[in-house]
Amino acid sequence: MQHSDSTRSREFVLTLSCRDTKGIVHGVSGLLYQAGCNILHSQQFGDVLGEDATGLFFMRVHFEAPADLADVGTLNKLFGHVRGQFQMDAAFHSVSERSRLILLVSKHGHCLNDLLFRWKSGQLGVDIPAIVSNHPDFSDLAASYGIPFHHLPLAAGSSAAAKREQERQIEALIEREKIDLVVLARYMQILSPEFCQALRGRAINIHHSFLPSFKGAKPYYQAHARGVKLIGATAHYVTADLDEGPIIEQDVERVDHSLSAEDLTAVGRDVECVVLARAVRWHVQRRVLMNGHKTVVFR
Repeated sequence: MQHSDSTRSREFVLTLSCRDTKGIVHGVSGLLYQAGCNILHSQQFGDVLGEDATGLFFMRVHFEAPADLADVGTLNKLFGHVRGQFQMDAAFHSVSERSRLILLVSKHGHCLNDLLFRWKSGQLGVDIPAIVSNHPDFSDLAASYGIPFHHLPLAAGSSAAAKREQERQIEALIEREKIDLVVLARYMQILSPEFCQALRGRAINIHHSFLPSFKGAKPYYQAHARGVKLIGATAHYVTADLDEGPIIEQDVERVDHSLSAEDLTAVGRDVECVVLARAVRWHVQRRVLMNGHKTVVFR
């Protein structure tokens, strides 16, 4: 169903988490009903089964608000009692407000090119005001899409202090451009703990899923030498624990002995593009909720 611009401006997504207990769904839906809101879609999950269960309840509600309540601040005030009653971590998001992304890339441009195409063709409802790279290779690609390209070089073997100074330049750009999400589209730099903390829950990374078996350079060539039968990719939130942040999305593709190392690399890059695009789309649609070292993804 197509929504008019006026209707879409009154659509919001509520995301929340709290300790799992009775009455949460009733409390939330009842309040929205009494306020004259129309619930368009609702999903919930209680992480209460298994030894590693967190005991938390998660909910995502997509709803349309009446004109006099169609404001995040007003909705937050309306929700104050229910939030306090269940001690919720809750937030309202306007569907009409587009997330602002910054893309970080090094010398492999497949994920960058894929995201830019999806953005340009309207598949990602976001704005991309900047691309950052420690190499100059993709300045022409950025220019072809009309996006400012920021080359912030790092010499091989740069000191921790030099890397941190480069990160501060990225932080300043994030602040200036009011960035909501940082996407590491094959950005091959280890981020400092300070940078990771500053980006907690709003930076997504993509890498192959051969870890920890095949580390370092040319992992697909290492995998080919071992005769792997599955190629995979993982998108996750960035943390100070390298490549171990909460996982958002993964996928695999079967391969066999007939493929060369170059063929495996090509298959892997395709999977990386798809997995990263899904993770970005779900994040900006407020479908991903943090659950300790895991995520809840309402697809």
